[in-house]
Amino acid sequence: MGQWLTNLRRPDGLGKDPERAARRAEQLVAIDPDWNPGQLGWTVDWQRHWAGLRVLVAGGAGLEEITPGVTHRGDDIGRWLARQVRDWAQLNPEQQHRLDELSVKPAVRPQKTAARANTKAGAAKDSDAFTRGVAALAQYIAREGTTVVSRSHVERLPDGTEHRTGVWAANQRARRDRLDTAQLTALAALGIDWAT
Repeated sequence: MGQWLTNLRRPDGLGKDPERAARRAEQLVAIDPDWNPGQLGWTVDWQRHWAGLRVLVAGGAGLEEITPGVTHRGDDIGRWLARQVRDWAQLNPEQQHRLDELSVKPAVRPQKTAARANTKAGAAKDSDAFTRGVAALAQYIAREGTTVVSRSHVERLPDGTEHRTGVWAANQRARRDRLDTAQLTALAALGIDWAT
């Protein structure tokens, strides 16, 4: 489906006959007005991250919880959100409007580590461990096409380190009553049924 849409978004992707192309475009707009984000002034990547942010917020995550490392379907929504807040002036008015509808506001002043400055070292360490686990699990799911991971599975991350993803996933399930909303949302976004 993604490749088909990519092909349609290309020049003459809807056909060389202008009337037929216009009819096809109308049909696609009827399904999704945002089907061709390039015509709206942003990339497919921006739209995918924005849609991920909407899912996290709709799932109950507060914006303050969506920090770098919080993912949705493998995309680091927290990192993307921090860039939007920081680079607000570079966004077009419609992008700003869409973010504003989700209560996202421009940064008053650049603060790279403000969130961590007020966090205890132990909580930051736990958050980093969770983020690494989500990244490892997302990589595994993308490759294997399943959320079922054996307890003994070890995932090799892009930085060359190894992550005991099977043990980590089993621990998250066993401790699910101690996970916060953002963590449960991140796992649910990967298709983990017990996190919903």
